[in-house]
Amino acid sequence: MNSSKKRVVILGGGTAGWIAANLMATHWGDKGFEISLVESPDIGIIGVGEGSTPPLKGFMDTIGVSESEWMPECNATYKVGITFKDWSVKPGFTQYVHPFLCQPDHFSVPAFFHNSFLRRKGLDLEGHPDHFFLTTEMIKQKLAPVAPPNFPFEINYGYHFDSGLLGQFLARHAAKKGVQYISATVSEVVLDQQGNIAYLLTGEGQRIEGDLFVDASGFKGQLIQQALKEPFISFAESLFNDSAVVFATDADEDIAPHTVSTALKYGWAWRIPLTNRVGNGYVYSSRFVDDDQAETEFRAHLGLLDSDVAARRLKFKVGRVQHHWVKNCLAVGLSQGFIEPLEATALDMVQETVVRFIEAYNQGDSDAGRNAFNTRISARFDAVRDYIVCHYRISSRADTDYWLANGSNEKISPSLRAILMSWMAGQNITDELERQKLDAYFPNVSWNCLLAGKGIYPTREQLKPGNEMANQYKLEDIRRYIQGCAMNFKPHMQQLQALGKTS
Repeated sequence: MNSSKKRVVILGGGTAGWIAANLMATHWGDKGFEISLVESPDIGIIGVGEGSTPPLKGFMDTIGVSESEWMPECNATYKVGITFKDWSVKPGFTQYVHPFLCQPDHFSVPAFFHNSFLRRKGLDLEGHPDHFFLTTEMIKQKLAPVAPPNFPFEINYGYHFDSGLLGQFLARHAAKKGVQYISATVSEVVLDQQGNIAYLLTGEGQRIEGDLFVDASGFKGQLIQQALKEPFISFAESLFNDSAVVFATDADEDIAPHTVSTALKYGWAWRIPLTNRVGNGYVYSSRFVDDDQAETEFRAHLGLLDSDVAARRLKFKVGRVQHHWVKNCLAVGLSQGFIEPLEATALDMVQETVVRFIEAYNQGDSDAGRNAFNTRISARFDAVRDYIVCHYRISSRADTDYWLANGSNEKISPSLRAILMSWMAGQNITDELERQKLDAYFPNVSWNCLLAGKGIYPTREQLKPGNEMANQYKLEDIRRYIQGCAMNFKPHMQQLQALGKTS
């Protein structure tokens, strides 16, 4: 490397490492930085299919990649939201769609807030979120979320993709941006007298020096946790799941643009449709079921009890490191922490970490800047944790010890407790979210959809008929408006074919 340049060494490929490489090359490539990525040839990629939130589109725009370039290469499909099934046993609320909020929804969201608020006050108004968002109609009609030029409203959406193929695509793109690739297994991390990382030593004896190091080495955290001894804060007391079993099944003939999350006896199952296959996984807690029983239950759920399709089993730990930027090392991806994949926030966390790090580093490598960065990223992790914990805490399932333990778990944060108390008291939880400054992580619409979608309302017997003032909005008018908006979008399969490839 040219010693006059600032040397950045990323340890670990995969999606997290290559997102970091591309972002750093985009922002720093012409500013005196030299970026390299070290990846072991012995480490495979899970590649079970992955989902994202809308910020992934912003990432692709930032690094200069169009959907027609990357989506066909990664067997990608569009994702407009998540359908939750069987998380609730409350009549009328056994299923709901969690939407990605779009600009057209701003005209119907006031009706949702109005009805939901008054239903919690005991009036018999429709409070199920599925009636109020464009996402639900797009899933129903299997439409792609790409708006035509004559529809001048912003549509937010995510993607489904093969995570292994995406990593390979991003590696090729990073190479075009000047990122150097080193295929080697790091056997030793050497620190200097101040405790900074001085260099990495490979099994072949190669010495890789750097000024900044990025740990994208996965759960083992080879730099941040092993070499720098940064403490890991476990979330296991509030998030019980620590295992998964995964299968791939045949692709759908007509692909719907949503992830499906179905609650099972000891966790939940994802269904992620790609153009060439469907990714399926069962996320569960080994405290309540053993691996063989979980696999048998999942095979039965998929109708694969008599199939010889191979299963893969995964183990993970939930939590985060105490600090994400330590000395001259930044942790990203699984090395910095993991919150189970229920809301597909992992890549968003990688993007946020890297972008905020670049901003902070550009302002000068100071203790104050590092502390502010670490506080910000940790707060984001903790906010996501609470949002995911809420899914379990409010579930009305009681068919197994697993769901009983989740529903009665008091090991929740004061933040989440305050939100739940506000909702149960019939208050406007937007006020509580703003007081805690949580709407920066998940907007109040998301919290309202989560609580309303799982039916956290008075029982039908407790409701009173709404008066003329309460019945301010007509569902039929909202339905016509949403269906009219949906007429502007192409079928999902047609849009995928236009990109260049389907199965």
